[in-house]
Amino acid sequence: MSVHTNIKRVTTHTIQEMKMKGEKISMLTAYDFSMAKIVDEAGVDVILVGDSASNVMAGHETTLPITLDQMIYHASSVVRAVKRSLVVVDLPFGSYQGNSKEALSSAIRIMKESGAHAVKLEGGAEVKESIERILSAGIPVMGHLGLTPQSIYKFGTYTVRAKEEAEAAKLIHDGKLLDDTGCFAIVLEKIPAHLAQKVATAIDAPVIGIGAGNGVDGQVLVLHDMLGINKDFSPRFLRRYADLHTVMSDAVKNYIKDIKEVDFPNDKESY
Repeated sequence: MSVHTNIKRVTTHTIQEMKMKGEKISMLTAYDFSMAKIVDEAGVDVILVGDSASNVMAGHETTLPITLDQMIYHASSVVRAVKRSLVVVDLPFGSYQGNSKEALSSAIRIMKESGAHAVKLEGGAEVKESIERILSAGIPVMGHLGLTPQSIYKFGTYTVRAKEEAEAAKLIHDGKLLDDTGCFAIVLEKIPAHLAQKVATAIDAPVIGIGAGNGVDGQVLVLHDMLGINKDFSPRFLRRYADLHTVMSDAVKNYIKDIKEVDFPNDKESY
């Protein structure tokens, strides 16, 4: 029997065990109670309360504007819905960079106030001190390398990262560093598939990819993208598993039509 079906509650240990046994890890984002309940009951292994809520839920152009308080609000909503999945929460931009004490304080607030199980942060060597301090408090940390959306203004573009030799070498070095420092898993975003596979085989921590090929230990997508709710975003790595934009739009149009034609509510729907 697979690790996935044999456990009642996914933990960081479960994720690592899945890598050891060669079982792929499924991960999706969620930001609210109703969606998280559906995703959890469907059996996803990890739910990421991503700072992508800044784009998906709040309509910002980047992930930078979302605050720690807002992340805690979204995480609390998700945790109330979840019975089985491991819930990981993004530390938002400005809550951990350059100050390891602030990083610890941000992570503690997320864990205490939301009830989540782990935090995720972006970067390699430059955030090592923050990771160590968070881990010293017993809080599990997931790393994130490759395309790091919080650094968008530094890169200036959302194109594939680590295609050049120097950046690829740094990514491998950072992957090993995060593993050695004690991250229980690492997300690799939008990098060449052969490089992602190289990192995944070189380290013990499970590697979860998004636009990183299938040679890694698991995959993550943004829920609203894969459900086809969000139609404005179509990167190569995205597979749409539904077209909810059309389904929901049609439902709203039919509702409006029925009201205009005095068809809703009918006698059975009235008291």
